[in-house]
Amino acid sequence: MQLDITTSLYLDLMKRCLLDEIYQNNIEYSPVETTNNLFKNALLKLVESRGLKIVKPQFFNAENRQTGKDWPERAHTMIGWKRLNNLQFCVEQVLKNNIEGDLIETGVWRGGATIFMRAILKAYNVNNKVVWVADSFKGLPQPNIEKYPQDRNDTFYKYKYLQVSLSQVKENFSRYNLLDDQVKFLEGWFKDTLPNAPIERLAVLRLDGDMYESTWDALSNLYPKLSIGGYTIIDDFFLENCQQAVYDYRKQHNIESEIHHIDGQGIYWQREH
Repeated sequence: MQLDITTSLYLDLMKRCLLDEIYQNNIEYSPVETTNNLFKNALLKLVESRGLKIVKPQFFNAENRQTGKDWPERAHTMIGWKRLNNLQFCVEQVLKNNIEGDLIETGVWRGGATIFMRAILKAYNVNNKVVWVADSFKGLPQPNIEKYPQDRNDTFYKYKYLQVSLSQVKENFSRYNLLDDQVKFLEGWFKDTLPNAPIERLAVLRLDGDMYESTWDALSNLYPKLSIGGYTIIDDFFLENCQQAVYDYRKQHNIESEIHHIDGQGIYWQREH
């Protein structure tokens, strides 16, 4: 497998488009989310009832976009250049070494990382792998603090910005001409969809579920399907509850594969046994 100039240019352009770096608007606008302030919440609901939104300006910052530290207004991914580069590395390695299995991301937001997975397969004319797109497509679940007390203080479920519908994600795939039969969608909470997901083997397992519960559900149901030599990527390792789920799972299953840090937020490791 060789990365020729055409493939390199295509994948570089894909990253620039997915990150919305083509135009680099000086000012972007992100929605103001609900908080514990009752007056502010009432005002937000009143404005939304009239079909409007309250937004706040944010200036484009190239460094933040590199490391995925901003929540972009238009981009199809928020994981940044370094984690996209890592994803490309992992997918190219499994292709180079003929590692058996499909590719999956659990928690896809607008679909950018999975769109990029499909683009890599397309660029290398790989027809025997599927990209699985797993998400509730309605945001994050409310914490189940009885079963997962580690998520007690999690508030991501309140963020409407993180709620992207299945139809919108499919439309985003279509915009890149990458919505085809090598893309499969798993819609629903991970606890419901992943235990019986029709996936035989995986070569790349990318987790972006933020919470302890979401991380645990993905690892416990999918890691056993990861081929030896395949890669696990944890997008939210900087979050304490996600990190704890990773450590707990690795300890319980005696996983000693070396953890590699990507950008101060995400990590990955290669399955050794």
